[in-house]
Amino acid sequence: MSKPIVGISGSIVAETDAAFAGYERAYANDDYVDSVIQNGGVPYIIPVNSEEEIIREQVAHIDALILSGGQDVCPQFYGEEPHKLLGRTSLRRDKFDFKLLQLALKKDIPILGICRGMQVINVYFGGTLYQDLSLAPGSYIKHNQVTDWQVPSHYVKLQKGTKLFDIFQCEELEVNSFHHQVVHEVAPSFKVTARAKDGVIEALESQDYKFLLTVQWHPEMLHRTEKQMNKVFARLIAEARTNK
Repeated sequence: MSKPIVGISGSIVAETDAAFAGYERAYANDDYVDSVIQNGGVPYIIPVNSEEEIIREQVAHIDALILSGGQDVCPQFYGEEPHKLLGRTSLRRDKFDFKLLQLALKKDIPILGICRGMQVINVYFGGTLYQDLSLAPGSYIKHNQVTDWQVPSHYVKLQKGTKLFDIFQCEELEVNSFHHQVVHEVAPSFKVTARAKDGVIEALESQDYKFLLTVQWHPEMLHRTEKQMNKVFARLIAEARTNK
């Protein structure tokens, strides 16, 4: 049987080198690619574009989808004005990710949202975000760590009876953390599957869809140093293989 093709939502970065200042490049961090390869999948980076016909064809060729990390989600999508602490946003990428998600759901393929990907999924299904951690009551943990990306910085508690608990088979994980926005109102039909010790929501999963899982940390950055983080990619790819 051929290996499942895992689409990884891409982003756009503007070149800062003087010779090409402002020149845009399509990219995805290499750790996403390697996480898929190491766990039995074939990675395809899906470049941002605004052509629905093209996005439809992109999704037609994948067996699973990872919505990757990146910019803040534009608050207009959940009915709020931009707070003064809002970070960099990309309306173009938001619209692209929403269309990717819509078509992946229609195709009924397994989906994993990571960091921004988790926030995009929550907003798409009707949830909201705190535009900055300082707005989340009780938050005290440093969620945007200054240590190396491959080093865990805080703990999350997993909820028993969830897909996430089934994947990791433990009540507590040590994770890394690179975000300043968090889930506020959880989207209907989703449930919280992990929280940090300050109450910040660290993972969600759909109660209606076959496999739609999200995490706020970056397991792809930890997959070499914290081997158990490979489990979430292995499960995504196993679900894709079953679905083929």
